[in-house]
Amino acid sequence: MSNPTEQFWKKLSQRFEHIWNFPNCIGAIDGKHISICSPIAGNSAYFNYKGANSIVLLALADANYKLIAVDVGSYGRNIDGNVFAKSTLGKMLESKKLNVPADTPLTQNGEPLPYTIVEDKACSLKLYLLRPYSRNS
Repeated sequence: MSNPTEQFWKKLSQRFEHIWNFPNCIGAIDGKHISICSPIAGNSAYFNYKGANSIVLLALADANYKLIAVDVGSYGRNIDGNVFAKSTLGKMLESKKLNVPADTPLTQNGEPLPYTIVEDKACSLKLYLLRPYSRNS
């Protein structure tokens, strides 16, 4: 992923608001296991929770399902949250090196809110990562 501009993120956010009525959202992220034949006999690093050998594909998509960033190759035993934290995208977001715009109010007199990425419950909750509430609460 080349280093995006603030304008790039703002356009993504406008599309999320227009299509999904979700302001200040700049992407949706998820990971998927890709089945492989284990390259090294007995290497448990590729053995995932489903009992198969895999690598993890982590993808960030825009409001139109177009992939913006992809990270492929993490060991199957890693969970999505760990894959994200160790990915280039995760590290750059955490260190604020992706030119994500400053917090923006949703209404004229509202409090400024951060631009966010939606994800499932695999990643750690952060100001820029939103996940759904559990069904138990």
